[in-house]
Amino acid sequence: MTEAPPPQQPSVPTGPSAAVLLDGAGNVIGWSAAAESVLGHRASDILGRPADAVLTPAGGGPPRPENGEWSGIARLRHASGHDLELGVRMCAMPDPAGRAQWLMTASAPDPGDGALRSVNRSLLDGLLSHSPIGMAVMDMGLRYVWINEALVRTSGAPDRIGRTVSAVFPAEQVAAGEAKMRRVLETGEPLIDFEYSGPILSDPTGEHMYSASFFRMEDRLGEPIGLCYLVIDVTERWKRRRRELMLSRARACGKQLDPLETAQELSEICVPDFADLVTIDLVDSVVRGTETAACAEDALFLQHAGHKAGSGVHATGLGGIGSPVAYRSSPRVARSLATGAGILESPLDALSSQWAQGAPGRSKLIHDHGFHSSITVPLSSGGTALGLATFMRAAPGQPFSDEDLQVAEEFAVHASSALAAAHRFTQERRISLSLQRSLLPGRLGPDEAVDIAWRYFPASQEAGVGGDWVDVIPLSGARVALVVGDVVGHGVSAAAAMGRLRAAVHTLAAMDLPPDELLAHLDDFVTSLYQEQPAREDCTEGDVSLPGTIGATCLYAVYDPVARTCTIARAGHPAPVITQSDGTTATPDLPMSSPLGVGDTPFEAAEIPCPDGSLLAFFTDGLVENRDQEMEEGVARLRSVLRDTDTSLEELCDRVVDALLSRPLEDDAALLLVKPTSFPSADVATWDIPDDPAAVRQARALANRQLEEWGLYELQFTTELIVSELVTNAIRYGSPPIRLRMIRHSALTCEVIDANSTSPRLRHARTTDEGGRGLFLVAQASQRWGYRYTGSGKSIWSDQDLP
Repeated sequence: MTEAPPPQQPSVPTGPSAAVLLDGAGNVIGWSAAAESVLGHRASDILGRPADAVLTPAGGGPPRPENGEWSGIARLRHASGHDLELGVRMCAMPDPAGRAQWLMTASAPDPGDGALRSVNRSLLDGLLSHSPIGMAVMDMGLRYVWINEALVRTSGAPDRIGRTVSAVFPAEQVAAGEAKMRRVLETGEPLIDFEYSGPILSDPTGEHMYSASFFRMEDRLGEPIGLCYLVIDVTERWKRRRRELMLSRARACGKQLDPLETAQELSEICVPDFADLVTIDLVDSVVRGTETAACAEDALFLQHAGHKAGSGVHATGLGGIGSPVAYRSSPRVARSLATGAGILESPLDALSSQWAQGAPGRSKLIHDHGFHSSITVPLSSGGTALGLATFMRAAPGQPFSDEDLQVAEEFAVHASSALAAAHRFTQERRISLSLQRSLLPGRLGPDEAVDIAWRYFPASQEAGVGGDWVDVIPLSGARVALVVGDVVGHGVSAAAAMGRLRAAVHTLAAMDLPPDELLAHLDDFVTSLYQEQPAREDCTEGDVSLPGTIGATCLYAVYDPVARTCTIARAGHPAPVITQSDGTTATPDLPMSSPLGVGDTPFEAAEIPCPDGSLLAFFTDGLVENRDQEMEEGVARLRSVLRDTDTSLEELCDRVVDALLSRPLEDDAALLLVKPTSFPSADVATWDIPDDPAAVRQARALANRQLEEWGLYELQFTTELIVSELVTNAIRYGSPPIRLRMIRHSALTCEVIDANSTSPRLRHARTTDEGGRGLFLVAQASQRWGYRYTGSGKSIWSDQDLP
């Protein structure tokens, strides 16, 4: 069964409005030809008859309001019997005698008038005349049915009735809006505060932003009959919000604390919403992190630090980051720097612009892109100039205004704060790195007794310094000291404490102390440092303490390439990992003592063999331990990496770092890889010397023959003198057994060992003294000399540079 088609709406004649004149009783007293055409009644048939009885289906007729006027949609009956919905207007028109009469006009509704059948026409008329909000009513085909004057004032185009939005404005500008309207008609869900940009007839080149709200209109049965929308010009709100966003981003930028990155970030904030080109030029000291100096009186010398160009602007003429820029001094520039006030140039002259004259290529940039106005604002902090920021606008945009100048000046305040923070950080980092470079060894190169590679990573990446350190210190007899230390804490304070401890280790190492004795003296040093610190309640904000010294750990090892042994003592520090030539790894069982300054546990040393091909790995706990990894697990992973004995030390260091260190670091980490080397037996000669003064001559002869074998003829005279004096001293003041040892390495070492632990003294004999000049002569004949204690006595040694 098919549904019957809906009844067709009778066609409404088109043409001029029908005019009907009614007397006070409502009788028809006037009937125009147009009325006959529209309603079908001839004048002779209707004149004198009551209009309500003839023209209205249910009687009553159009209202005749007391205020004399009414308009709206009314249902009138055609002479043929069907009803018509017409736009009706009632207007009071008294006759010459003052008697009441009414003029009724009726006409076919405007296109889309069906969308207004349920709307009170007088209400719409009031809105059209008095509402400050732009309003429009559209039919189901999205054709304009009604608009008010406010809408015309908002966006222009008064001739819209019967036309679609895309027929009034360019289709590409309104495509998104039309899609939103159709969506509202389809779903019935209103759309509130849809923002879009568009032109205005009174300002065709300006940038305007509108907020539109769309509502579907429905009849009494809930069927859609059209759409109503409201439009507000929110350009000022949009500009204010955009500027607030720009300033908010300026306040938040600079988290990288790098002057160049901050300058670039600041310039990108303002394009394209505020300017078509932004440049930031900074004082050289701000970029380098040095102390800011007073600006020259005749010019302001800067360097280009960042820029951002909008679409279509080719900023190649600006030069690269770091290129020099010079601003000539003028009363206007000086006043700007002194007061912080910006300089607005509109119109902009490429020949006289301070910005254009600052560097080559800028004048051409202004000319090529049609920049018509600029704002230059000083960047300063605490009265110190940091640089200048310049904003440029090109056609067809509006020139900068005084309001824009205020925004740029407020932007400069936030930008200056970010740049000042970046400058302070760069300055502090430069100082920290200088401190670190002065405290850590400048270069740990290969020693003749060991090949080494090392890595150091501070946990505090901002400060760039920490409390861990490694060291390789040459000792007498071709031996070498290997040091790894770890100060509690991070940053500059830990680095300062580390510097003191490292200097103390160097001083004690120069005394050639055994590892256990050296740590005992270092422990006393740490305790004395702690006792020197002020009480916590007496500290002020400016006090610098050394909290990391108490509890610091240290490992001190001495490798002897002649004996091929390594003597190690440690104060609370992890034991090294030793890899043999076949790839097997082990952690030696070394005596463990308390960290420095913590307890009275005596320090003990242990001697371990170091055959050729072995590898020693010294490290701090930050390398093998973190919150996700126990130290035992980290040491096991380290041992696994170190099994590859065919890899170079530098590559092995990188592999250890990749396997064990994550970013960011939780603790400072240091690694020292050492591959010991031994001296050939041909480079070492040792003799037992009898405890007899006559043996001195024999000792000289032995030394002389050895020098001939080595081809060191140039050193025979001084070596005979040194051996003679040292052997004589040992026989006269020492105790047997006495040994003479000569080592050829980077220097020639002559060493006499005896069983007496009495330390020798360098005396300055008077001219009348018969003796006391032995060690003085040794000191004069050698480049270095000294003594050290051994397990069974002492050794006096002398080094001569090889020819």
